[in-house]
Amino acid sequence: MSLDAQTSPPDMALRWWILLLLFGCRVALGLQFQALGSVSGSLVDGLAFSYAQVGTLIGLFMLPGLLLALPAGYLGRWLADRTVVSLAFATMAAGAALAALAQGFGQLALGRLACGAGFVFSTIYLTKMTADWFSGRELATAMGVLVMSWPLGIALGQLGQTWIDLHWGWPAVFGTAALYSACGAAALALLYRPPVGLAAAPAVRPGLPRHELLLTLVAAACWGLYNAGYIVYLSFAPQVLVAGGRTPAQAAAVISLASWAMIFSGALGGRIADRSGRGPWLFYGCCAIGLGALLLLQQTEWAVALSLVYGLAGGAPAGVIMALTGQAMAPQHRAFGMGVFFSLYFVLLAAAPPLAGLLHDATHDPFVPILFAALLSLGAVAAFMLFGLLQRGAAGALLRTSAVRPAP
Repeated sequence: MSLDAQTSPPDMALRWWILLLLFGCRVALGLQFQALGSVSGSLVDGLAFSYAQVGTLIGLFMLPGLLLALPAGYLGRWLADRTVVSLAFATMAAGAALAALAQGFGQLALGRLACGAGFVFSTIYLTKMTADWFSGRELATAMGVLVMSWPLGIALGQLGQTWIDLHWGWPAVFGTAALYSACGAAALALLYRPPVGLAAAPAVRPGLPRHELLLTLVAAACWGLYNAGYIVYLSFAPQVLVAGGRTPAQAAAVISLASWAMIFSGALGGRIADRSGRGPWLFYGCCAIGLGALLLLQQTEWAVALSLVYGLAGGAPAGVIMALTGQAMAPQHRAFGMGVFFSLYFVLLAAAPPLAGLLHDATHDPFVPILFAALLSLGAVAAFMLFGLLQRGAAGALLRTSAVRPAP
């Protein structure tokens, strides 16, 4: 869908107010995801969970994306965006409430799956709603602002949820996440409206040409591995600092610095890449610095500086990676292509935390999951390089085909 800016330009103040509404509601996604990581120590101590079980519960939040990302894109043919996203937030609220009442692993797993289902629909439709309001007008800026709500929610969770867990117990953490999501559902249902002049997009046959499918999958692998490394860092880095002598609350506060830094570095990195035209160099340079910060984290006396460096450098390439989606798919294939993109993305994010937890249990070394996070980041670098090679190969094939084609 696109906004016909010529016949019905949206009021500028209203557009930014809508973005503020979507941003504030989307913070719930970070709070919901981080809730499990914030109480992982309490679950291990109080319910005798293994770290593999904790990692599994973290990964379950992303698992519904494997099955729901593609169908989610088609639901909008029958339901309004506001209805879909309000129901998604209500589902997250119900899932967090179920987790708050859980007595064991099974109930927690069901609650996380419900939260994950709401997360899938919210992620896709909040992005679409932003595009509807800002299509052709400051879209990159608006998307950069919207995406930063995710690390903000995580950072707030790392600070506030750890304190809530300490004073009121882990069920209260899930209860507050449920309350925030329920407020988001009500706010979206009551306050959001689509822009005037929104025209329905023509129906296209689902599918991608072979070269677009390959580029989309490689782009998704890059984005998924990049985020998987970040999630493993968020989930397991506090254990490294606790082993180094910090309290759980202190460790959570230090690791949260990376998320606070990412709130600014993500948007700034995209701006620099757009203005300089050197996005790949920014990607490689920042990834190298972020990898160095991960590998040095065992020096816990440097943890504050390393967390800030990881957030500033590691978060800066986010816009460069997401820009690959625009290069991978033709506009008429983008709806289906984004479903493919997010399907693989969610698979990678669902798989990484359980693997990190297994490595922790097998080695009893809290730093091993951080080495795994570094390996995931290296995988993102390899995928980015492969995308460039494939893109240049496809362009070369197109040029060769054009060269031998007879003139009209």
